[in-house]
Amino acid sequence: MSRRDIDLDQLTASVVAPVADEQERRAEVSLRPSSLSEFVGQGELVGHLAIVLGAAKARGQVADHLLFAGPPGLGKTSLASIVAAEMGSGLRITSGPVLSRPGDLAALLTDLQDGDVLFIDEIHRLSRAVEEVLYPAMEDRRLDVMIGRGPSARSIRLDLPNFTLVGATTRTGLVAAPLRDRFGFVGQLDLYDPQELTIIVTRSAQLLDVRLADQAASIIARRSRGTPRIANRLLRRVRDVAAVRGHAIVNDEVATMALDLFGVDEYGLDKIDRRILGLLCEQFASQPVGLTTLAHACGEEPSTIEDAYEPFLLREGLLIRTPRGRVATERAFAHLGLQPRGGGLV
Repeated sequence: MSRRDIDLDQLTASVVAPVADEQERRAEVSLRPSSLSEFVGQGELVGHLAIVLGAAKARGQVADHLLFAGPPGLGKTSLASIVAAEMGSGLRITSGPVLSRPGDLAALLTDLQDGDVLFIDEIHRLSRAVEEVLYPAMEDRRLDVMIGRGPSARSIRLDLPNFTLVGATTRTGLVAAPLRDRFGFVGQLDLYDPQELTIIVTRSAQLLDVRLADQAASIIARRSRGTPRIANRLLRRVRDVAAVRGHAIVNDEVATMALDLFGVDEYGLDKIDRRILGLLCEQFASQPVGLTTLAHACGEEPSTIEDAYEPFLLREGLLIRTPRGRVATERAFAHLGLQPRGGGLV
């Protein structure tokens, strides 16, 4: 039996099976913070949120409607759960694409209990018709429903319980201005720094019963693209490799080997990131490239490139946007080990 066959057998026994285990599933869910005091990073936003929620509780009222904006994986859903927990309220979760008809939203709103928190992910993807139903619900806690059709149609008004709407978006600019203006607080989440991510990885490792040694947590954090969701995902992959290779403790060497095995380099770039930079540095010869052209060349959707990959590449100084398109920087060439050929370099 080859070494590869042995590794695959060990992977099936040690990695795949635990994922289906109920205890493991609960451990994965428990990685999310349950209170503002447990939430790491986003210090200014958390401070403002503590004031908003504290004032509402002191007055015995529900909190203002809240909108959280930022790249995926920074904790918007976690914050919605924390808002419900801090207010001692129930939490209902849905998303913009799911609410395709006004009746879908009306059914959800009329089923709320007093004080509930309604979380709508990807709220920028609500249709205009659904938004029209949401406006009076947010402002006046009422719902106008049309009964019947044609000349016999009539409108009735339903009173709604007090509730807090928490919206999450990765594209603030796509949230309609009338909807955005109805939120009492808008919080922008930023990418995390390595120190904050190290704390998150260390906490998650304790919850997953993963023993980290030396600077292993810091190595994982530095390759996590400033995103807690990615940090936790990489930690699980490092745990998997350690289980398959028989390492009881994850040290620097094991963490580095595992991340290299999954194609995550020292910058935190994965295969798609390197493909983007490779296209800009080689195929397009440093000339500005439009988003649609770049997305088609990568085999990804333009929105995926813009939302999931560009923010980190921009932050790391590997890519810039110009009026004519995307351009790789000298740092990108150096990272790929390529010699700049001039043209669009900055």
